[in-house]
Amino acid sequence: MYRKQVRRRRAVLVALIVASLVLLSISFSEAESGPLGTLQRGVSAALSPIEEGASRALKPARDLVNWFDETFDARGENEAMREELAELRTELADAQQALGENEEFRKLLELEDSQAELAAFTRVTGRVIARSPTVWYSTVSVDVGTSEGVEVNDTVINGDGLVGRVSKTTRGSAQVTLITDHRSAVSARLLPDGPEGVVEPEVGDPEDLLLDFIANDEDVEEGQILVTAGWSNGRISSAYPYGIEIGRVVEANAGEQESFQQVHVDPFADMRDLDLVQVLTGGPERPGVPK
Repeated sequence: MYRKQVRRRRAVLVALIVASLVLLSISFSEAESGPLGTLQRGVSAALSPIEEGASRALKPARDLVNWFDETFDARGENEAMREELAELRTELADAQQALGENEEFRKLLELEDSQAELAAFTRVTGRVIARSPTVWYSTVSVDVGTSEGVEVNDTVINGDGLVGRVSKTTRGSAQVTLITDHRSAVSARLLPDGPEGVVEPEVGDPEDLLLDFIANDEDVEEGQILVTAGWSNGRISSAYPYGIEIGRVVEANAGEQESFQQVHVDPFADMRDLDLVQVLTGGPERPGVPK
């Protein structure tokens, strides 16, 4: 019984295959206007409304699936773009920082080459790590200290000019009192052969420097450069060596009730944007300047 069923199924399968081959042969050999072509067109026309209706019915589902696919793809692309943008920002920040540091180092090297008067000093380069919270006590802390040979009253400069002097030290750091601090006073002279005076911050505006004790009959012109005087009488000395640039004269007015001029000076070093500085250590002894 079982064998008869198997033979019957095989016979049906062979018959179907033969019928398929015959129909394919007729389809390829027959013209489009033949009976088989007419039958195909009739079936297609009958099923076309059903196919169109099914397509419309399934369109929202297809759109939903496509929306999810596109959304997930977009989210993946956005995440990848955000990560790439973050990496680019980091690289840009590193490049800008390196560029700024290179510029600061270049200025320091140029300053070292141009000031032969400072050749006797050992230069210790440090970075500003802290700033005073108020403008009246204008101090910064740097990451070099006594372990690098830094001592109290050592002069501090940067690539633009005079910054201040060391007022406190630890083994690994030092506090620098800036020339804009109200306690600061720097003996200075005008170039090329101008008079000498004392540079102090303007009362009420610590970022504006005043050159005091310049007589009214002295010629002072806008744009003249001011440098440290570096004077000494053998018993007492200036806290700063000679020739360090301080700033430029921006205004000079004769005093109305005093015998001295009001000379305003714009410092070369930007005290609000200090980063790399150099401490001048060692050097010749300065009488009267404690260590």
